[in-house]
Amino acid sequence: MTCRVPVQQSTIRKKAPMTTDITIIGAGLGGLTLARVLHVHGIPATVYEAEPSPAARSQGGMLDIHDYNGQLALETAGLMDEFRGLIIEGRQAMRVLDPEGTLLHELADDGTGGRPEVLRGELRQILLDSLPAGTVQWGHKVSGTRTLGDGRHEVTFADGSTVVTGLLVGADGAWSRVRPLLSAATPEYIGKSVVETYLFDADTRHPAVAKAVGAGAMIVLTPDKEIFAHREKGDTLHAYVGLYESQDWFAAVDFADAAGATARIAQEFSGWAPELTALITDGDIAPVLRPLYALPTGHRWDRVPGVTLLGDAAHLSAPNGEGANLAMLDGAELGKALAAHPDDIETALTEYEQAMFPRSAEAATFEGAEAHGPDSDNSTAHDLIVAFTQQQQSP
Repeated sequence: MTCRVPVQQSTIRKKAPMTTDITIIGAGLGGLTLARVLHVHGIPATVYEAEPSPAARSQGGMLDIHDYNGQLALETAGLMDEFRGLIIEGRQAMRVLDPEGTLLHELADDGTGGRPEVLRGELRQILLDSLPAGTVQWGHKVSGTRTLGDGRHEVTFADGSTVVTGLLVGADGAWSRVRPLLSAATPEYIGKSVVETYLFDADTRHPAVAKAVGAGAMIVLTPDKEIFAHREKGDTLHAYVGLYESQDWFAAVDFADAAGATARIAQEFSGWAPELTALITDGDIAPVLRPLYALPTGHRWDRVPGVTLLGDAAHLSAPNGEGANLAMLDGAELGKALAAHPDDIETALTEYEQAMFPRSAEAATFEGAEAHGPDSDNSTAHDLIVAFTQQQQSP
C-alpha cells in the first residue's frame, strides 16, 4: 500500500510567478524530478505519460543512487527522508567472479558507501506521491510534435488530441518524440544486448546461486559475454546476461519460445559454473531481450526557443550506472534554472544546457561495471577489479 508524501507548505518557495506554461513529456525519474522541483518552487507543470497508469508495467530492478548526482537531485526535490526509507541495506556489496565461479574480488557494504541501492519502482513512487493530484496525465502517447513559432510548440497525442505549450521538455527516453525538434540524431545499436531473468525464493530454491551472488551484486566479465546479477528485496535475484552479438544474431533466437530461447542463450555460456548458468536456465520468468542503444557521445544541439531535453532523450548512453542518476540531476538542475529565471525562459534553458552537455559527455565515457565492451581497455575481470579499486580510492 502506498501513501502520498505530505508536502510541507514551508518547503514551497514562492518566487516571481512563471508566466509560461510548462509541458513535460514522460513520467520517468527525470521528468518527475523536474515536476517535483518546479512544485517546490511554486511553479505548476503538466506531465504527459504514454502508459495508462503507474502500475501499467514493471519499473525495472535496483538502482544505485549516487551521492554526487542522484542524491543531489533528491535533496533539491526535498525528498531525502523518503529516499532513505527506501534503501535496502547491504546491497552495495559487490562480488567479482570468473566463469568457473572462483571469487576474484569482494567489496563489503559497511554502510559508508555513497551509492545506496533502491528499487526503481519505489523511487518513482515517492516522486509521484510528492506531486499534486492531476500533475501526471496518464494514457497520453505522443505521436508527433511541431514548432509553431515564438517559442511555442504543439504536441499531438495518439488519440488525436493536442496541446500547445510555451515550454516543452522531452523527458521521454531513448526514442523521444521531442528530440527531432532539436536534433536529427537517433540512437544506434551498441553491439550488445542483455537478456533479463529473475529467480525467486533463491535462498531456498537456488542456494548455490544465491551464495554466488551474495548480499548485493555479482559480476562475471569476459571480453565477449558477461553476467551481472543483483539481489533485490528478500531473496529475489535479478540477472542481466550480456552478449556482444549483432541484432541479426538475436533476431534468429525466437524469444516467443521461452524454453528454446533460454537454451540458445545458455549455450553461449557452455563451460561456465552451474551456479552461474542457473541464472539463465532456472529463471522464473520468460527471458526478456533488451537490445542496447546509444546516442553519439557528446550529443548536443543549438538552442531552439521553448524546448529542451533531459535524461536519455538528451544523452542516451551504454549502461554504466549513471543513466537514472543523470536524468534526475538533469530534472533538478533544469527546475532550479527555471525557478531562478521565471521571466526569462531562454536564459534558464541556456544555463541548463551549457552545464548538462559536458556533464553527460563525461559520464558517457566512464567505463563502469556494465560498460566494458570487447574493445574496452577494461574488458577483463582483472581490469574491472583495478577500475573498482581506483574508484574507491578516488576522493
